[in-house]
Amino acid sequence: MKISIDPLIFETNSHFKIGIIHYTKIVVSESPQMIKGRTRLYQENLYFELQETSVTERPGIAEWRKVWKSFGADPNRYRHSAESLMRRIAKENYLEPFHLAVDLNNFFSLQYEIPIGIYDLTKIQGDVQVTVGNEETGYEGLNGRYNSLKNILCSVDDNGAFGSPFVDSKRTAVTEETTDALHIFYLRPTLSENECQELLQSAGKMFTQVSGGNYKPFILSSNEPNTLL
Repeated sequence: MKISIDPLIFETNSHFKIGIIHYTKIVVSESPQMIKGRTRLYQENLYFELQETSVTERPGIAEWRKVWKSFGADPNRYRHSAESLMRRIAKENYLEPFHLAVDLNNFFSLQYEIPIGIYDLTKIQGDVQVTVGNEETGYEGLNGRYNSLKNILCSVDDNGAFGSPFVDSKRTAVTEETTDALHIFYLRPTLSENECQELLQSAGKMFTQVSGGNYKPFILSSNEPNTLL
């Protein structure tokens, strides 16, 4: 499978980059109590921080709002997923455990202040490209409704769009049957290559310490816009 970034993206943002983690032989189950407790404590601490500093003042959230806007989407109408999660926390509407993959995905998104999506690799058909959606791009999302992705970054395969830093599709959702997964990190453009590597290594290590299996990280940028899994 080839994963690539549409070259047109770099015309808008030359520093755009994504992180990929390919997981194999993982076991997705209910999160252990350690993860549940750590995630809850993190959210409680974050809630108090957000009483002093607004969501949009957080460095990662603010940077991604600018990226969002640069591609033509309204960040106030279509909030990227990290901002949406953080706004829930600011209202003391804490995230409830779902399963290991979703719980860790949400934890990483809050921790790094970036949109992140995780997908069942067996449900992805053909190659994957990260691009910007048009009038015809959209899908039924995990939020239970059809989502238009016009002017919004998205991941597409042979069957169309399946993921986005806005909201992900039902089609490629990770379940407790998933053993191979694709984790896409929409990295902050201002992060250095070394910072991105450290972030992905830390996330991949934590994920597989709990899920078992193996992980392999990749960074895609204007210097290396594609990779093979």
